[in-house]
Amino acid sequence: MKALINLAGKPAEEPVLISELAKQEEIPRKFLEAILLSLKNAGLLQSKIGKGGGYFLARDPRNITIGSIIKVLEGGYAPVQCLNESAAPQCDECGDYSSCGIRLVMSDVMQAISSVLETTTLADMIERSDNAKRARSNIIDFSI
Repeated sequence: MKALINLAGKPAEEPVLISELAKQEEIPRKFLEAILLSLKNAGLLQSKIGKGGGYFLARDPRNITIGSIIKVLEGGYAPVQCLNESAAPQCDECGDYSSCGIRLVMSDVMQAISSVLETTTLADMIERSDNAKRARSNIIDFSI
């Protein structure tokens, strides 16, 4: 997320080198390379090779949901495996999938999580952070 926020602050015409991004965000380079490649393969990032090359967002930050990022990096956000999109429709541990209390409650949890992650964009996250920083900077500390 830190790398994507960094890239969102740059014009698409100015790709960022992995080495610069890793240094600026204090992320191990090899780890970052794997993350950026996954995001590129999913169509969230693009890259340019050669002089002036690097990575940049493939779409406007207003069109990249936090949910889409998490799905690429984590494979989803299901709180239990049986709700994961790639999982089998029934888990081995559950006697009755349709009436499993754990699955039913976790399904509600997943819907709540999904409603936030699928409607919140990278731009929204950046804006919320900027607003919080502005609000914090306007606080007068009267402590002695």
